[in-house]
Amino acid sequence: MLTDRYVRPEMGAIWTDEALFASWMEVEVAAAEAMAAEGIVPADAAAAIRERAGFDIARIHEIEKTVQHDVVAFTQSMAEHVGAEGRWIHFGLTSSDVVDTALATRLVRSADLILRRVEGIRDVVKRRAEEHRRTVMVGRTHGVHAEPMTFGMKLALWWAEMGRNHRRLAAAREAVRVGKLSGAVGTFAHLPPSVEKRVCDALGLRPAAISTQVVQRDRHAELAAALAILAGTLEKIATEIRNLQRTEIRELEEPFGRGQKGSSAMPHKRNPVGCEQVCGLARIIRANTLPAIENIALWNERDISHSSAERMAIPQSFLLADHILLRMTRILDGLVVRADSMLANLNRMNGMVFSGQVLLDLAAKGISREDAYKMVQGAAMRLWESGGTLRERLDEDEGITSRLSREELDAAFDLDVQLRHLDVVFERVFAEGNSA
Repeated sequence: MLTDRYVRPEMGAIWTDEALFASWMEVEVAAAEAMAAEGIVPADAAAAIRERAGFDIARIHEIEKTVQHDVVAFTQSMAEHVGAEGRWIHFGLTSSDVVDTALATRLVRSADLILRRVEGIRDVVKRRAEEHRRTVMVGRTHGVHAEPMTFGMKLALWWAEMGRNHRRLAAAREAVRVGKLSGAVGTFAHLPPSVEKRVCDALGLRPAAISTQVVQRDRHAELAAALAILAGTLEKIATEIRNLQRTEIRELEEPFGRGQKGSSAMPHKRNPVGCEQVCGLARIIRANTLPAIENIALWNERDISHSSAERMAIPQSFLLADHILLRMTRILDGLVVRADSMLANLNRMNGMVFSGQVLLDLAAKGISREDAYKMVQGAAMRLWESGGTLRERLDEDEGITSRLSREELDAAFDLDVQLRHLDVVFERVFAEGNSA
């Protein structure tokens, strides 16, 4: 499915063939025990199923070649392990009772792991945000210098966004945490709802309030969308690091290990390959939302057009999300922050980033905003064309100096004034549970 380089052991273990059949067996055993409790299946048969349950993957594949049905092949292999009592395996069930309920258990485990990863990356981002709360840099809009800010603000923004990702993922986890044993069209024709309740309780699931032969796929689409949005945030962070690692900017640099090579031809290269990988794999996760949404619409009470698509897309999305979360966590943990370059780039425009404050100060003196804009823009345009500093160009304009004193102009270029509300922003962001 994926090359091993993208599969982390903990998440990978959830999506192996072994784990797939083990989850089916877990449902079958729980169902036998629930039916025994209801007097539908002999108690000794349920005990035998619990004690001797097993399967053989090679045998399942061998049977499937003939029966052309994976659940039938699985139940036959399981029955072979159990013996005579195996006739009670899958009693009163339809395939999707097992497949969808088992899928829910793996979705929940996978979502729990992703949620822990998100908590881990937030811990790193919060620590680095505090570290760089006052690391001054220039903010950019349209790729052009705008006004001063701090690198800690970027990190705080990422922390808050990751909090919203955590909330979305937790809600989507709850949406998929449902099982069903309601039969071929959801009517409980062969087993009572009480069996479904017992099985779901045993597996840590909720019974779906209503189902057809399948659990409805809008639930899975919600989870796919939450993973896609998470991937979008990770790509956003990676793109910013890539941008600020450009040679002519060089404010950030992803970790570069001892012995690492940036290029086969150019020994000087230190490329942001980790961030580039995050961006590339995020596209795959986003693309997988399309089959998830298209799986919502099935014929009547079910068909299997969803099955083949989600058997590829769901594991792939979880495996890749897990990988890029861990990779980005390491990148942010070891991220090289070049504060000297940030300050040098801020000063590169020779004060033009303070033009907005001068505009407001002039307007406060009673000049129309339009006239004040023209005056400051004129000084800035002369600076663009002729060099110097904005303060020098402003000092040349008697219309400005007659209205703003030297002290008032000095204050307009004061970073402490520009960033005076920084601590309030941090307090709002890192308030308990806040990711608004």
